[in-house]
Amino acid sequence: MKRLSFGPLLWALAGAFLLMGLGAVIVSTAFDAPPTASAVGANAPINAGATQADDIRSNNSPTVVRNPTSAGNLVVANRIDTPEYGCALHVSRDGGAAWADTPLPLPEGEEPKCFGPDAVFASDGTLYVSFVTLEGEGNTPNAGWLVKSTDGGRTFSEPVRALGRELVFQLRLAVDPNDPRRVHLIWLQGSDVGFLKFAQPGNPILTTRSDDGGSTWSSPARVSSPERGRAIAPAPAVGPDGELYVLYLDLQEDQLDYEGAHRGEGGPPYPGPISLVLARSVDDGRTWGESLVADRIVPIDRFVVFFPPSPSVAVAPDGRVYAAFHDARLGDPDVLLWSLAKGSDAWEGPTRVNDTPERDGSSQYLPQVSVAPDGRLDVLYYDRRLDPENVMNHVSLQASFDEGDRFTASARLTSQPFSSQVGFGSKEDLPTLGSRLGLASTDDRALAVWTDTRAGTVASNKQDLARAVVAFSEPERLSPGAQDGLRYGGIALMVLGLGMLLVGLLGVVSRRAST
Repeated sequence: MKRLSFGPLLWALAGAFLLMGLGAVIVSTAFDAPPTASAVGANAPINAGATQADDIRSNNSPTVVRNPTSAGNLVVANRIDTPEYGCALHVSRDGGAAWADTPLPLPEGEEPKCFGPDAVFASDGTLYVSFVTLEGEGNTPNAGWLVKSTDGGRTFSEPVRALGRELVFQLRLAVDPNDPRRVHLIWLQGSDVGFLKFAQPGNPILTTRSDDGGSTWSSPARVSSPERGRAIAPAPAVGPDGELYVLYLDLQEDQLDYEGAHRGEGGPPYPGPISLVLARSVDDGRTWGESLVADRIVPIDRFVVFFPPSPSVAVAPDGRVYAAFHDARLGDPDVLLWSLAKGSDAWEGPTRVNDTPERDGSSQYLPQVSVAPDGRLDVLYYDRRLDPENVMNHVSLQASFDEGDRFTASARLTSQPFSSQVGFGSKEDLPTLGSRLGLASTDDRALAVWTDTRAGTVASNKQDLARAVVAFSEPERLSPGAQDGLRYGGIALMVLGLGMLLVGLLGVVSRRAST
């Protein structure tokens, strides 16, 4: 009788199990593909004068806010540096496709000089806008004011004087997400100033609070520690439970910028380190504690201390705090990010956000962070990686879906580069594009706004606001349990196939030995 042979069947089954197992593992790991960010459509101007050659105003430092009760209602507030100081406000009702310039009401009895506006929407849709009035030939900051709108920026209330002291610098605004009538103002209080400088250290960052929508205000409370005599550039954020955060710079021993030793002229940056500090209040701004984010920040350039580059802070829905600023510790400016989990005292980071080669000689700087309702973190920044001369800017955005551990590849948002040398101070080789960029994030989109100089020159200092929309996509994903099941099931099939191969090989060896 002829003996049956299972060899071919065994080899076929082993090969099938190996292929099925390998396929399952490959499919499971395919769901680990990173998400992407990409610009949608063309760049578009925001300020009406962007298309007018004779409008040479320098629009910069935008704040972008979205109405939580009407998703298509967006507002951008920005300052104007030249040819005269001023404020600008722009309103959109179609998600940012079209914009209308809206004048801010100025207080009677004050010189008609507005500067440094900030804006925020409360949870009930009330729009609050803060600004400072200037006086005299030296344009000295005089008082801090607040106006509000209940129709998305069509009309405004009469201005309310919130700060009566003189020398109010870097005024910022925040609203409690759980109480639409609780408004916070944060500012740098000057005591004695000279030409583009503070006469001496010791000017504190202060805050005041209104619990009635801006009608009355509490006595000022000190935010910055008295030991930090050169605190500047406050950036506020409010957490999900109403906790108030203020991120600011401590210039340490930097007299070059703080006391204006550079006399408003360009040159190498201050060579020593500066610090990044987060202050927090859990009692509505009455008392403050602080946390040192980083104490070895390496400055990237000189600046005018009255309107310095600002760090950026945002709070996620789960209470995690993100802080970002630029740093030249690797020899050229990079965007760095730190984060602090809710309830933790230990900062994580820094993470280098920009995906350029280290020490490539290009500048990535002035980051703005924003967190979407679903927790996605977006980081917007100026980017010169495409210019060997390190002068021409693009604007890039990167996003993180895992609390800042990893970021998408950079998405370039600008259709054309523009010069970083056009703006206030350009003739003295100390140009500025403003103190911040603007960024507002939803679960599937982000609106980015920046200072654009493509229509300006060093002679005109013309700066305009441009915008881009960013879309995000993630690969279709299984649930973590299903993904693990597919992966481990594939591994089991591969092990089974290898076992069958081993049995087959042993059979072959046995038969050969018997013959």
